[in-house]
Amino acid sequence: MVKAKRCLIVGLGQIGAGYDIDSRPDGGIYTHARAIALHPSFELVGGVDPVESQRQRFQVRYGVEAFESIGLAMRRLRPEIAVIATPAELHLRHVEQVLAVNTPEIIICEKPLALSEAEGAELVRRCEEAGVTLFVNFIRRSEPGAIEVRRRIEAGEIAAPLKGSFWYSKGLFNNGSHFINLLQYWLGAIKEHAVLDEGRHWAGSDPEPDVRIVFDHGSVVVQAAWEEAFSFYGGELLSQSGRLAYRNGGSLIEWQGLSRDENFTGYSVLSAEVENIHNDMDRYQWHVYEQLSHFLADEPSELCSGREALATLRFVAAIAGRYRNEI
Repeated sequence: MVKAKRCLIVGLGQIGAGYDIDSRPDGGIYTHARAIALHPSFELVGGVDPVESQRQRFQVRYGVEAFESIGLAMRRLRPEIAVIATPAELHLRHVEQVLAVNTPEIIICEKPLALSEAEGAELVRRCEEAGVTLFVNFIRRSEPGAIEVRRRIEAGEIAAPLKGSFWYSKGLFNNGSHFINLLQYWLGAIKEHAVLDEGRHWAGSDPEPDVRIVFDHGSVVVQAAWEEAFSFYGGELLSQSGRLAYRNGGSLIEWQGLSRDENFTGYSVLSAEVENIHNDMDRYQWHVYEQLSHFLADEPSELCSGREALATLRFVAAIAGRYRNEI
């Protein structure tokens, strides 16, 4: 049996450890800590956080030590995998602090990679020069339903080109980047875009524009909703072979193929039969580490690489730069 990889989590807030810290044993898997603790390919050896209450909560729940200093944790624990689950503006600094002590095999960084293309590019460069494999935690592309959608598009079962609309809220960097990265995963590279509405700024800093994006294999209008009113994440894509609905943030994925119109000869309509494509968003973080275990076994993996995340950041940062230029 292959020895489990030792993992250190830097940042013990919500995505690091908080979302599911009180979950029952059969509950959802929404954090790095719970996913690592439950996956047989990984061993949770410690955490880092500047907030004492966060460290104490983590230590009580997982029975491993939490440190205030990245350097001390890296020296003491010598992890093979370092998870950077801190705010995006701190990612580069924290990756530099990790690499200053010793070199893990893998760094998993939360999304977005950074808040500027320059910082994101520097982070990728530092990892590449150190010989560290960098992944970015765009969770949706590791989830089985999203992987199945990509397979169907690549196989032509969902025929390209596709056209659609998607909704996000809580800012283009914070949440919109999730869906832009997912659409890149499904539809290929971004070729061009047009801002349809400048929108507002979430929390005073994160832009919320409506944008039409043209990808290699289709075009999608991505629009901002109103998080303060209700959460609404997802959308639909139309193909000449049917309709794909991605609902409730990805917890429901539906496919409608075609059937002959019973009333009008020569016409086709969407089938009355709706297929629910199997998905598992209640354990989304587990699937990230399952994909990481595939990578470690030299098997195909759907994780988002540092360079793929940089392409997403480049697009988002270009739009944010437009705001800064006009304000």
